[in-house]
Amino acid sequence: MTPLLFAMVASFLAATGARDQILVARLAGSLGASPALLAVALASSALTAGIAAWFGAQLAQTMSVNAATMFVAIALLLASFECGWPNREKTPREPTRSLGAIAIVLFVRQLTDASRFLVAAFAVVFASWPLAGMGGALGGGAAVALGWMLGAQLDERLPLRGIRIALAIILFVLAAITGLSARGIIG
Repeated sequence: MTPLLFAMVASFLAATGARDQILVARLAGSLGASPALLAVALASSALTAGIAAWFGAQLAQTMSVNAATMFVAIALLLASFECGWPNREKTPREPTRSLGAIAIVLFVRQLTDASRFLVAAFAVVFASWPLAGMGGALGGGAAVALGWMLGAQLDERLPLRGIRIALAIILFVLAAITGLSARGIIG
């Protein structure tokens, strides 16, 4: 249960203010919060979390303990950079109504976001990729559902940039500590 809970909370936090959540919120605000949009967002979130967890598990099988720890440090570092990267996207003037196009864009964005890096790291740490994947799917799904519910008000109701910067700093510190512990400098 530990990988599920950790992955769920970390995935939700890392997906708050992420590109996928903002896209779903903006589409819900301009096109309406349709159940089909929510279903596509949730399905994409579950699929990408499962892929990230499976990938982490495949890597864990081929690595030593020190290499696995270093992989976790790198995943934390990548998640930190992704959280700190500014999102300069504008709300589309004429957003597509094609659920297929929305699904493709969400899938690509989610596959390389901070949340999925963390899910892969949890799959390596806990050696239980199904639970890490399920936790990532629940956390990431909750984040896109929150974006869907708030719609255009998401930017107004939450200090998204501040949350992302705080997460970037926390993840960077965790990456440094994990990397130094893998090198035997700490602990």
